[in-house]
Amino acid sequence: MTGSDRDAADPPKRRRAPTLSLKGRALKYLAAREHSRVELRRKLGPHAESVEEVERILDELESARLLSAQRFAESMVHRRGSRYGAARVQAELAQHQLPVEVAREAVQVLRETEFERAFSLWSRRFGEPPMDATERARQSRFLMARGFSGDVIRRVLRGEMPEPHSED
Repeated sequence: MTGSDRDAADPPKRRRAPTLSLKGRALKYLAAREHSRVELRRKLGPHAESVEEVERILDELESARLLSAQRFAESMVHRRGSRYGAARVQAELAQHQLPVEVAREAVQVLRETEFERAFSLWSRRFGEPPMDATERARQSRFLMARGFSGDVIRRVLRGEMPEPHSED
């Protein structure tokens, strides 16, 4: 049997990666991006021996300031804010069961810039005001599905322009 025949007959043995501890797994998730406590609990649950073990790890991470509801909310606003309205982002934050004050502060930032963001999204997609009722409904549905308020949608479809920001 030649060397190449032996290689074909006996495939190389693969090393299994060492399994991560529960805390190591949590840190790996947090290194990739911010997570909410609810999200991390869901991801760690299948790998834990008990619910108490998961809660203990989450408490440790929070006390070490590695897990933060505030940072998660800011991250969510940063990731989703350019494509979605305040209502949509607020609904996503609510799914993560963040403290009410943390979610409210994060969404307030979005509400202040909602018209500008909606206009920017609309102009990239459509670029010109609707010519008939069918087109108006289509453009309106597009913005509604992204969580923009009715008032903002009406202003965008009327052709109002965002005010330019002055540099002080």
